[in-house]
Amino acid sequence: MADPVREQLLALLQGGHAHITFDDAIKDFPSVLRGATRKGVPHTAWEILEHMRIAQWDILEFSRNPKHQSPEWPTGYWPKTPKPPSEAAWKKSVTAFRKDLAAMQKLIENPETDLYTKLAHGTGQNILREAFLVADHNSYHLGQFVLLRRLLGTWPDQA
Repeated sequence: MADPVREQLLALLQGGHAHITFDDAIKDFPSVLRGATRKGVPHTAWEILEHMRIAQWDILEFSRNPKHQSPEWPTGYWPKTPKPPSEAAWKKSVTAFRKDLAAMQKLIENPETDLYTKLAHGTGQNILREAFLVADHNSYHLGQFVLLRRLLGTWPDQA
């Protein structure tokens, strides 16, 4: 790929430079603590994971589908329960997050994707802005995830 903007966007979306990767943040997270929190931390790991998944999906769909309808704010962006309903639900959320992140990366990689023109169905947004939004939002919540893991004593350097 010869476009340095696309290359940098992809690196930003993948993480691992200024912030942790998604896979490193969730690796070996104990299932018994996925619905737990600590004083001063407003969300559980399940809530953070699902919120990240839903928001990323919404941004991706807005970016590529002019007929996309976003969930209702804020209730549509958070799970209904603080605990995952099952191990399968956790795995499904992780898989969907990865799939949508890969789809956003593919959108950015595609030389046919115009990064700069305003989306006709938006209010001034373009694909470049939406990619930055995904990276920014994911980075913020991955930080929360790591903090929660530290407070729960499940961060790898605490083992």
